[in-house]
Amino acid sequence: MDFGRLITAMVTPFDGEGKINWEAASRLVDYLIEEQKSDALVVCGTTGESPTLSDREKLQLFAFVKEHAAGRCKIIAGTGTNSTKHSIDLTKEAEKIGVDGVLLVVPYYNKPNQEGLYRHFAAIAGETSLPCILYNVPGRTGVSMSAATTLRLAEIPNIVATKECLSVDQITQICSACPEDFHVYTGDDSAGLAALAVGGHGIISVASHIVGPEMKTMIDAFTRGDVLEAGRLHRRLFPVFKGLFECPQPLPNPSAVKYALGLRGLDVGSVRLPLVPPSAEEADFIETLVKQY
Repeated sequence: MDFGRLITAMVTPFDGEGKINWEAASRLVDYLIEEQKSDALVVCGTTGESPTLSDREKLQLFAFVKEHAAGRCKIIAGTGTNSTKHSIDLTKEAEKIGVDGVLLVVPYYNKPNQEGLYRHFAAIAGETSLPCILYNVPGRTGVSMSAATTLRLAEIPNIVATKECLSVDQITQICSACPEDFHVYTGDDSAGLAALAVGGHGIISVASHIVGPEMKTMIDAFTRGDVLEAGRLHRRLFPVFKGLFECPQPLPNPSAVKYALGLRGLDVGSVRLPLVPPSAEEADFIETLVKQY
């Protein structure tokens, strides 16, 4: 399974009461595929506010997005949790729906060791025929999966990729020794070009909600060998990559990108508590950022 090089970690649209806005979700899927050129969509990942979605909501979203995408791009379901059994159960339900793959985050809060991480992911992969993408994001989970554990898991046939958010160094280590058909993605937009340069396959992105075509052009330039053009495009996009998270001060994902989508005429609502929308100062900053692009 090749999920492509530019994957968007899709936001979850909410209405004024904090419920899923299905009409906005259909518009968003069309927009991300047709206008932002996403090769695949991650549904109910971090950017989709998975911690505040119920299992019922997640399964509804998986089914809705899969049906609405209608084969125009691959759909990856965020089914990873910090409970192995819960993750298996959710993955099995996602498989019944017909998603194309699952994203499995490193277990958070309970902080397993490397052997526990290996057994957790191996157990989930052993209970599904779906392609599995690992997701290492230590800034959120409190524990980091080592390159060695990732490489060990890469030997399992249906563990086909990883989303790596620790560092370009870690991406380099994985790319240096992983099977040829194992794909390494960065989850950090600002590290996208560097990840490609050391052998990464692509980006699982937040900024692609706003600058997807430009990111696709950058990736295409690099893959055809035009490194100077890829570098120029990366430098031009860099303020967006950083600004959507730093705002002028750190703002939790996806508060900024949801606000930016509203400025683009795509109302996806606000975020669920404990996340909060941008302050007036942050909103002004995002508006200036979006107008530049």
